[in-house]
Amino acid sequence: MNFYYNETEKLKNKDNFRQIRNIDYKTGKYIVADSKKMINFSSNDYLNISTDKQLKVEFIEKYKDSNEFIFSSASSRLLTGTSNIYKRLENNIAKMFKKEACLLFNTGYQCNLGVVSSLVNRDDVIFSDKLNHASIIDGMRLSGCDFYRYRHFDYENLKELLDKYRNKYKKAIIISESVFSMDGDIADIKKLIELKKEYNTYLMIDEAHAYGIYGDNLAGVCDKDNLRDEIDIITATLGKSFGSMGAFCVADKSVIDYLINKANSFIFSTAIPSINVLWSNFIIEEKFDYVKEKSCKLSKLIKEAGEYIKNVNTTQIIPVIIGENLKTIKIAENLQSMGYYVLPVRPPTVPVNTSRLRLSLTSDINFQEFKSIIDYVKEVI
Repeated sequence: MNFYYNETEKLKNKDNFRQIRNIDYKTGKYIVADSKKMINFSSNDYLNISTDKQLKVEFIEKYKDSNEFIFSSASSRLLTGTSNIYKRLENNIAKMFKKEACLLFNTGYQCNLGVVSSLVNRDDVIFSDKLNHASIIDGMRLSGCDFYRYRHFDYENLKELLDKYRNKYKKAIIISESVFSMDGDIADIKKLIELKKEYNTYLMIDEAHAYGIYGDNLAGVCDKDNLRDEIDIITATLGKSFGSMGAFCVADKSVIDYLINKANSFIFSTAIPSINVLWSNFIIEEKFDYVKEKSCKLSKLIKEAGEYIKNVNTTQIIPVIIGENLKTIKIAENLQSMGYYVLPVRPPTVPVNTSRLRLSLTSDINFQEFKSIIDYVKEVI
């Protein structure tokens, strides 16, 4: 066991040791940790849906006697861990994205892992943005295919790789996030579509951090200019803006049928509890106008934040890059003492020497609260 002790000591010496934090509870835009109440700037609950007490009360009162108000599916979807509400949710999501079919997964990680690892094999190739999420990277490794990672947003580099390698393989997939989770920047989907067509590849976009915030129908960055019609595979999560649990893939029915038969992370997992599926349907079917209101409120805050930091391409994810691990930790601790729950993000989540504060805007935060953090950081770095 000395090996593991020594390895964790190395992490501590590099100010790179992670621990699970003592969080008491969350309510609205606030989080209580170690008995201290702070404004939560580290949440992916972008619309504050999961902590909305009034929504919870209404949901419980309406559905507490439902046969689906149970806390375990007790089985995989292919056995008994399914019901009509699962299919109803999949149909609702497919309609949002205007795709033929949808498949639910338990988490965003399991979704990307299952989709990427099963859609390709050793005769195929993937071209992936270098900053894509770990779930995509692990899916590529598990697939056994060759893959090439192009420099982040460097589409000339992607084109060079396509020129050099595409014709050596049967199938090819280009994969990118839409809104990137650590930098908050947005991929050029139109350029990716152009390259997809030129080189006869499939295109997969992960809308995890865009779903529920962007697009006329809240279906993400691809939900505009009919971009989604040119995208073969879209993945996203219900665990962020929609305040629920689970993730999904939308695509043509043939792709979804294939995943049902080939994606191990779907086949061999106990399904999401039906109460979560019931909640997701409740939010999408009955509270969608409310979700849109919250999304509009967040969009206004994002615009104000972007104008203040002079970045017209700002999203709800705003990275403040500090560099050194220890300095980043200290600044985060000081902000917490001031009542702002801001966390340090360090390697390997981000590249070495780019440790940062990842400010996550949510719909109930106001501009002055965001401005106070930025003003403080400007003083100390």
